[in-house]
Amino acid sequence: MKILVATDGSKNALRAVKYAAKLADDLKSESTITLISVHDDVALRHAERFVGKKAVADYLRDLSEQDLAESRKALDKAGARHDMVIRTGNVGAEIAAAAAEGKFDLILMGSKGRSALKDLLMGSVAQRVMEFAKTPVLMVK
Repeated sequence: MKILVATDGSKNALRAVKYAAKLADDLKSESTITLISVHDDVALRHAERFVGKKAVADYLRDLSEQDLAESRKALDKAGARHDMVIRTGNVGAEIAAAAAEGKFDLILMGSKGRSALKDLLMGSVAQRVMEFAKTPVLMVK
């Protein structure tokens, strides 16, 4: 089974990573886990004019590597095979696109635990992933 785990460095995302490791172990198969970190670069496009595209790309890559650090440690500790993907753009759309391109069987995400009212007003990455993805999405609380 190919599992894509979206992570943003939060405790909720780390719970999803640990669940993925347990799921892969429970399946006793050649499961692979891919961690994905996506940062929306829209707000930084204006900054590119002043600091350059490379500086913005380096900054976003550093953020993603920080987000992935604890998740990678947890998977190493669990002995789970894994790799990682770093992307920029619309977070929900990029996660869904990566799942489709990589022919993943499952997308795992941590739940933020916001209220229904806040999600209605602000939207959520999980809602966007479910909107765009053809791959099943499992939320871990």
